[in-house]
Amino acid sequence: MMEQALHSTLGQAVRSVLRPLIRILLRAGVPCGAFIEQAKRVYVDVAREEFNTHRRKPSISHTAVVTGLTRKEVSRLWKMPVEAGEPAVDKYNRAARVISAWVRDPKYADARGGPASLSFLPDPSGREPSFSTLVAEHSGDMPPRAVLDELVRVGAVEEQRNGKYRLIERAYVPAKGEEEKLAILGRDVAELLSTIDHNLVSGPRDARFQRKVLYDNLPIECLPQLRERAAKASQLLLEDLDAHMRDFDRDVDPTIGGSGRATASVGIYFYEDVASDET
Repeated sequence: MMEQALHSTLGQAVRSVLRPLIRILLRAGVPCGAFIEQAKRVYVDVAREEFNTHRRKPSISHTAVVTGLTRKEVSRLWKMPVEAGEPAVDKYNRAARVISAWVRDPKYADARGGPASLSFLPDPSGREPSFSTLVAEHSGDMPPRAVLDELVRVGAVEEQRNGKYRLIERAYVPAKGEEEKLAILGRDVAELLSTIDHNLVSGPRDARFQRKVLYDNLPIECLPQLRERAAKASQLLLEDLDAHMRDFDRDVDPTIGGSGRATASVGIYFYEDVASDET
């Protein structure tokens, strides 16, 4: 009985998660069959990687038992080529890192402590910082011109009359390009679900932070004010966390010691919905 109730609750949760995803798929013209094919593939991948209870090389038979798929179907999915990495997400990470350094690094600050306007090429005298130096120090081997073009394209940077470049947005948010937006949002949702999964199976001491504040009987007129306040407060928090996390980033400072290679991120979102039937 308890298992039946658990499956019912899980089914409701899955439908809630899938609803906005299916909306995105339908808007993009992706049919149900294509989604099911992707779902099957992920079932097989996760079963192979994380549910190999025998602790030996995973087999088609065991994967079929775990997933409920036929051996023939598992074998077909098993042979599919591994997809490429996440170039859009990698570009996002590198561009965001450049903006973060431009905002936080005193070397690239003006007399008032804000982000300075930068020339593209280094000053021959070496007295003024440049955008090219900023990229070289904080974005690995990315070509400075490619990074600049991207930041100008999304509206984060603008060229001034004197030929220097000014930062006008303190965050990298692609304004164009559905592929980039979907890649970034896909990773964000995956990270949130991974945190929820971790909290479902871990003890209280090992739980990851997952909180929200919600009110469901607000006047519509207050939404713009709430949206603006949430954006400002969230940006300040993320910039503070960014400054702290950057102190441990080996890409910024290769001399940082420690063991292994870990990833940590903090994401914040704002949600609103207006009821269709007001009472």
